[in-house]
Amino acid sequence: MELSKVVTSSRVWNVPELSECSSFIRISPDTNVPVTDRVLRLVDTSGFRRLSRMSQLGLVSYVYPGATHTRFEHSLGVFRNSIEYVNRLASDRTFCELMTDRHIRLLLVSALLHDIGHWPFCHAIEDMRLDGLPRHETLANRLISSDEIAHLLVSDWQLEPVEVANVLSGTIGKSIVANPSSDEDRAMAILVSILSGPIDIDKIDYLERDSLHAGVPYGRNFDRHRLISSLCIDPDHHRLAITEKGRTAAEMMVFARYIMFSEVYWHHSVRSATAMLQHAIHELVQSGSPSDRWLDMTESQLMESVRSQCSDLPVAPCANGLFGPHRQLYKRVAQFDVLSHPEQHRKLSRRPFVEIVELSKSLVSLIRARFGIDVHEHDLLIDAPPVKLEVQFQIDVRQRDGSLKSLGEMSPVVHTLATRQFDDIVKRVRIFARPDLRQQMANIDFAALVAALID
Repeated sequence: MELSKVVTSSRVWNVPELSECSSFIRISPDTNVPVTDRVLRLVDTSGFRRLSRMSQLGLVSYVYPGATHTRFEHSLGVFRNSIEYVNRLASDRTFCELMTDRHIRLLLVSALLHDIGHWPFCHAIEDMRLDGLPRHETLANRLISSDEIAHLLVSDWQLEPVEVANVLSGTIGKSIVANPSSDEDRAMAILVSILSGPIDIDKIDYLERDSLHAGVPYGRNFDRHRLISSLCIDPDHHRLAITEKGRTAAEMMVFARYIMFSEVYWHHSVRSATAMLQHAIHELVQSGSPSDRWLDMTESQLMESVRSQCSDLPVAPCANGLFGPHRQLYKRVAQFDVLSHPEQHRKLSRRPFVEIVELSKSLVSLIRARFGIDVHEHDLLIDAPPVKLEVQFQIDVRQRDGSLKSLGEMSPVVHTLATRQFDDIVKRVRIFARPDLRQQMANIDFAALVAALID
């Protein structure tokens, strides 16, 4: 796949990465990522190279063995998308009027470095929102301000490290994005919507790439090229929009995202592994284990660290089942979704993780007392949707007369799947038990037990 080209453009920026490059990095699937010397210098820093040892999907590979692709590969894909987006938007009047050479450089660098602060399993661990747990923004700020990367940002890109860090950490005020009051604010609002929005350069890469490596078709069932060719800017709100010709492609992307969450990211076995990891991490934090050192570990180092530290703790079966010589995932014994068990789903979803842990312990006590089953703390795990909601799919479509209309108003598919119900439908509440206890719990009415616990 070659970069899409814009035949006529009302704006040409003095940014070499936007024109044809003689050097490329080859990534899946059959994709050339154009690179200049200054891009290669960033890619070859130790901070960026560590992403080649960081898997994109972490625990998903426990279910889909091919999903071992790295954040290094994904970051290159996102960078390539940023070039395609700019080349497409070069014919949009609002984009051309507001975006300077500096904004384009900032966008390209932010695209390349957008995942630089990620550490092993950080999404699953950060979802817990425990006090004292590090966040990937902390590591991103540290790496970007390091002498190695900071020097290149200033000398090669004429950018201050702090402005790159502010874009990646989201510290650019929401009020500026929502109500920009100057041309600089408007340009930054556009930049942010390209990096983080309904059809941003990150999502359009990970849906296809994750689908490819997981060996499933779901994330590739949308017309990427049609969608990109329909990009435009909403001149009133200064964010990405699409023209009418991209409507069907956008609908397909919404559905692709829905299926990828349902069948891959929130597959019941993936969530079992996630629950096991989270409960192990929770116990380590409770025991006072220093977590800041996890930032600098590779995945294999963190896995071994968690396993060894948990060896004398009650949560050892979780750590061993995940990171020991034999995979022993906890088994699903109950599941509640918003359609079949709306009350249980509502009462357990988006609770703080510490409350979920306490409910798990109470459920264990109730089962032991009522059914006489020899079940102990950490033998039963509740997995529920985290506090944070996924980004809603709110995108405007430019009509032929120039007016804008929400895609949700135009499409029943988007209206149904791209609201808060998205999380409720694809993110189920599940209860997992230690494998050898599954049969003993086969006839327990967990819906009734949960209702009794929460009332």
